[in-house]
Amino acid sequence: MELNTQPVVAIVGRPNVGKSTLFNRLIQRREAIVDDQPGITRDRKLAVAEWEGLHFMLMDTGGYIPKTQDVIEAGVTEQVYLAIDEADLIIFLVDAGTGITDVDGDVVEILRKSEKPCILVVNKVDHEKHENQIHDFYRFGLSDPMPISATLGRGIGDLLSLCVEKLKSMALATSEAPEIPEGTVKLAIVGRPNAGKSTFVNAMLGQNRLLVTEVPGTTRDAVDVQIRWQDRDFILIDTAGLRRRSRVKESVEYYSALRTRRVVMSCDIACLFIDATDSLAQQDMRVLRESIEARKGVVIVINKWDLVKNDQDKIMQWQDALDQKMQGLQFIPVLRISAKTGMKIKQVMEVASQVADERRMRVPSPVLNDLIQKLNRQMQHPSVQGKRIRMNYASQVGSNPPVFALFTSHPQLVRPSYKRFIENQIREHFGFYGVPLTLTFKKK
Repeated sequence: MELNTQPVVAIVGRPNVGKSTLFNRLIQRREAIVDDQPGITRDRKLAVAEWEGLHFMLMDTGGYIPKTQDVIEAGVTEQVYLAIDEADLIIFLVDAGTGITDVDGDVVEILRKSEKPCILVVNKVDHEKHENQIHDFYRFGLSDPMPISATLGRGIGDLLSLCVEKLKSMALATSEAPEIPEGTVKLAIVGRPNAGKSTFVNAMLGQNRLLVTEVPGTTRDAVDVQIRWQDRDFILIDTAGLRRRSRVKESVEYYSALRTRRVVMSCDIACLFIDATDSLAQQDMRVLRESIEARKGVVIVINKWDLVKNDQDKIMQWQDALDQKMQGLQFIPVLRISAKTGMKIKQVMEVASQVADERRMRVPSPVLNDLIQKLNRQMQHPSVQGKRIRMNYASQVGSNPPVFALFTSHPQLVRPSYKRFIENQIREHFGFYGVPLTLTFKKK
């Protein structure tokens, strides 16, 4: 079953054909470093692009260099393979000025073997009179060559329209997915490899529907499983790590993070699984922050707790880590379970169901304004630049995720500390357990 995740479009080609320049042009801002020296792009760049109302993830890659002995260049080349494997659509970029090279031919062979949809784009065609330079590229037998100039912006609109057309046609080809019942909760099981995500999904299914192994990175793709639990429909999305096909460890981690990010953007609730025998790592906190920024419900699940529950030192380490790193995030539930033994695994579904309800909750305006007036009397915002700041009234303008609008005479002067105070008061009075809140301050 496919969820509405943002498709990925990857730009590939040999070095110095203008991939980073095209990337910056398509996302309409400068993120990738551009230089005439080949091989500048080593890390992959990823950004959201939008055209004709369709959003997609655009990926910039390093230049493909075959049979290199340089360790860094070999790593970049391996990342090109991974990018092609990950992408839904490929933009194969070539250079009109230099024409066809042997390396271009090598990339064509890789693209043919991948069987991925591909758009052949000829860069550095700065004027109509130069368009006769594209005819040689018909020899590749791919799509019709599309002339552009990434530097001047020539042909960029036509390229974006073609990308959108192809992505939409691909979505139509997979439109026969089963209908998802209204109110279904999309629950993403995210976290680092070997945290027990697949084991948990299997335990909830009561059968080994997914491959489970002790080797990190076994699950290669997100797997969606629809279940009904206590009269409620859920889709469990197992998003374990990328299968290791590369010597470059950080490439594998990058694409695992990409898959996690795509699933987080499409889910309702993200369950972050962490191995109890490990620790709360920076990668875990990054997933947590991305989930909060995307305004998803969040649950932290410390798995394999049976292995540490009798270790007082480890328990204290976990408590100290949570106290230190979860400051300001106390609204996020933290569960301690063992998917392997079944210890408290049903608590995950119970709490996820509760968070789903809290995410849909609406606070009536009269009740919310009673609280605002009470706060005005008890803890009014201090004067700023001699101006009195008073919250006049408030309204919940959205749910799932919840959004609150607060009206005041000087919204630009409201201090972050007071914003946090109001958010904490809303949580204290109305709940929103496991749910990030959006507070907007507007002029009365």
